[in-house]
Amino acid sequence: MNNNDTNIGCNNNSSNSIADILRVILILQQSACPESCLDSCDRPMLGGGINCLICNTRPVMLYTCCGNGTPWAMPTTKDATTGETVVTSPVFRVEKLDGDAATFRVLAPNTDETSTQPYIGTNSYFTMNLGCVCTIRCLNDTYVDCV
Repeated sequence: MNNNDTNIGCNNNSSNSIADILRVILILQQSACPESCLDSCDRPMLGGGINCLICNTRPVMLYTCCGNGTPWAMPTTKDATTGETVVTSPVFRVEKLDGDAATFRVLAPNTDETSTQPYIGTNSYFTMNLGCVCTIRCLNDTYVDCV
């Protein structure tokens, strides 16, 4: 496991630790700062990269206790109609915390090859009980439009 993964054992105390980490990420996103230091999920500032002057998002991937090592994925749109292939993404931005529940925005890969931003914000949200999450993986800080 690398230092971007935070593995909290799958027990009743894990949701509090996951919630604490997500709370730090949420605060950082709300007051985005261009400096960085340690490369871990709860580092104290959002980093600015070579192609990113100011980052406003610390993307995360979630792993459930029953997921067999597969990241949780959600649809990138809430407007999926029957008959269409539903596109999902395993990358999220924490938007809100309420006790042991967190609301996430689904981030989709940016298909614009000229863009320096790896993700785009979608109109797809979900709320998850953090007791179901045993591992979060933080990805590189980035800027996401319209969040």
